[in-house]
Amino acid sequence: MFDGNFREGVAKATDPVGRGMHRVGITADILTVVGVLMAGGAAWAIGAGRLWLGFALMLAAAVPDLLDGPVAKAAGTTSKRGAFFDSSMDRVSDALIFIGIAWHLDVTEPGRISILPMAIMAAAMLTSYLRAKGELLGYDAKGGIMERAERYIAISVALVFNSILIPVLWIMFALICITVVQRFFKIWGQATSEMQSSRSSEPVG
Repeated sequence: MFDGNFREGVAKATDPVGRGMHRVGITADILTVVGVLMAGGAAWAIGAGRLWLGFALMLAAAVPDLLDGPVAKAAGTTSKRGAFFDSSMDRVSDALIFIGIAWHLDVTEPGRISILPMAIMAAAMLTSYLRAKGELLGYDAKGGIMERAERYIAISVALVFNSILIPVLWIMFALICITVVQRFFKIWGQATSEMQSSRSSEPVG
């Protein structure tokens, strides 16, 4: 939801910053790698029980992730290669954060609740896959109640107010599963309409 509704406004704020960073020699790929390293640091902090530090590092990791696109745009280096690298590293960052949360729960909570972050990660990866596959086939595959931005906001709230960490994770899991269903049927509907249009346009007899 946030991705679609606020992208234009965010671009107006970040494009000038991207131009400034390009002028001092910072590249989009450097920012992408820095974001992954910060996400790794956040995962370590969360796993070690330092949730506030994990929250701070997650916020820090979001900054280069936000700016790599504007820097590439300013440099005139936007490309399929760059988009592929950025998207792949986003998935790595997401996985690191969920692994850190699973590590923390494994240490601090009894039972098998540490499996929950891994289930969330699997559902989140499926959400990303549906978008990637749908767009590859030429369909509009964006949208859903719990996209990447919403996931990061929910995790941030849970880290700050760690007493509600597990309830927030359960809510996240439910909403991500709903997003998976939303995206599946959005793509399915477009594919069905395309197939019906193709059949109706075939000559009769």
